[in-house]
Amino acid sequence: MPTLVNYSGDDEFYSGGSFCSADLGLMLSLGHADVYCPPRKRARISGPFVVKDRSKDPSLEILPDECLFEILRRLPGGRERGAAACVSKRWLTVLSSVRNSEICRSKSYNNLNDAIMISKDEDLEVECDGYLTRCVEGKKATDVRLAAIAVGTSTRGGLGKLSIRGSNSVRGITNVGLSAIAHGCPSLRVLSLWNVPSIGDEGLLEVARECRSLEKLDLSHCRSISNKGLVAIAENCPSLTSLTIESCPKIGNEGLQAIGRCCTKLQSLTIKDCPLVGDQGVASLLSSGASMLSKVKLHGLNITDFSLAVIGHYGKLITSLNLCSLRNVSQKGFWVMGNAQGLQSLVSLTITLCQGATDVGLEAVGKGCPNLKHMCIRKCCFVSDGGLVAFAKEAGSLESLILEECNRITQVGILNAVSNCRKLKSLSLVKCMGIKDLALQTSMLSPCESLRSLSIRSCPGFGSTSLAMVGKLCPKLHQLDLSGLCGITDAGLLPLLENCEGLVKVNLSDCLNLTDQVVLSLATRHGETLELLNLDGCRKVTDASLVAIADYCPLLIDLDVSKCAITDSGVAALSGGVQVNLQVLSLSGCSMVSNKSVPSLKKLGENLLGLNLQHCSVSCSSVELLVEDLWRCDILS
Repeated sequence: MPTLVNYSGDDEFYSGGSFCSADLGLMLSLGHADVYCPPRKRARISGPFVVKDRSKDPSLEILPDECLFEILRRLPGGRERGAAACVSKRWLTVLSSVRNSEICRSKSYNNLNDAIMISKDEDLEVECDGYLTRCVEGKKATDVRLAAIAVGTSTRGGLGKLSIRGSNSVRGITNVGLSAIAHGCPSLRVLSLWNVPSIGDEGLLEVARECRSLEKLDLSHCRSISNKGLVAIAENCPSLTSLTIESCPKIGNEGLQAIGRCCTKLQSLTIKDCPLVGDQGVASLLSSGASMLSKVKLHGLNITDFSLAVIGHYGKLITSLNLCSLRNVSQKGFWVMGNAQGLQSLVSLTITLCQGATDVGLEAVGKGCPNLKHMCIRKCCFVSDGGLVAFAKEAGSLESLILEECNRITQVGILNAVSNCRKLKSLSLVKCMGIKDLALQTSMLSPCESLRSLSIRSCPGFGSTSLAMVGKLCPKLHQLDLSGLCGITDAGLLPLLENCEGLVKVNLSDCLNLTDQVVLSLATRHGETLELLNLDGCRKVTDASLVAIADYCPLLIDLDVSKCAITDSGVAALSGGVQVNLQVLSLSGCSMVSNKSVPSLKKLGENLLGLNLQHCSVSCSSVELLVEDLWRCDILS
């Protein structure tokens, strides 16, 4: 059985002795599969040679599939069915077509021997409650592989989750393979199909008929599946709680309407890049009286303001909403969605590439979503400082704010938003090109005592002046990420470090103008709490920084000084420090670190789990010695 369950679909099945009736090789045609029976060696005999007519020997191979089906479905247990499936691809194919309900299970025994045999089988079999998980992808994704899984898992707990990613280019998965899964795995609860163009409505119909306990369905890049298959799922799988449809060009409003009518337990819905899905389908799903939807993602759909109005009115249970690339939604749609006052339970909202997302709509969303805690705005070119500040004033529960490529937002909007969000814990700015390094009056702004995490990445206009102003408003930071800010200097970062208490994680990668002075201040002021420090690409950081880290940072777990001006002396100083918890050390690109550092690295390696020595001057033989001594450590060289 294990051999059958793990069968990849690439090996051949050979007939056993009692099923091969010719001495020469024989090729049996089994639909789309061939079975090869290799020639046997002729037995050596001392008696007279007698020619026997082997064509009259009895053989099950001459039986039609219908008769073979009746025989195989009467096999008493999983061990017998598994052994039979290994005989040939034909037997496997026939066995995989036997529905679980069609297997004959005798309830009466004529003699004691039969009873003993069955009792042994029952000890081996496990209740088919569907706890097994299988994933097939690439060249292993064939119909034979699925048939083997269907037969092999039926008596080993039952298949509960199946993921099919891609398909064999020559013998790809078709409706036959998916039907085999449906027949043999009625306990299937989770089905994921990704890029399987040969699977269509026929296969999905079989799943709908046989797998009535299906709870999660994921269809991605399945161009042959249409509304017909989705309607069958809706009508036969009332326990469906999660549905994902991505890049399925034949699925439209009819299928979603059926889901809305029949699947009253649906909690999670994701629809992406389906051109036939419009307002009717989305609205019918969301306006269903028994709708339990709590998580909704709508990406790249031809929906309009009407759908957003329905969401705003009927989405009373929605806690997470993700809207992306909705080209036909205008400012009015977002305004109505917010003012409908239906999104009272909304906790997380993500808006990406929506031209209808403007200052007016953003303010309305802030008013209509009193429990909103996480807000992410990406690539919304019409959101400016006014809308951001108005939203911050209205969203009193906001804890996390992410702004990415919102180029109309400046440091004026950011500073005022931070000052007005009394519960804000995390702020992230990514590639906001509208930020300029200008001096502003911040005396009227209140510090944000709740802010714990600040991330400003790849914003080229954000310099030392802006950083000093932000630092005054963030006295309680624990995490600081300024990666890619080439414009900041020691003068801008030092006030922030002096104003904060207890930094735990600091990422200053590619901040080219920072020097040892910043690291010294960071180590002396925050060394007792610092656990992660990333200085990758800070070329002006030298051994002096490692000396300070060695003296003041006992809790440091992860240190990255890649491409810094570090030498063997710095590594030696670090090895003699107080770093008893250091687990990850990266010296990649430190060309002045040589074989002389090997003893120091051995000393550090007592606790190390990861060490990066790529592009250093450490020889291969020295690395081999380190590998032998630091057997627990993963070393890159």
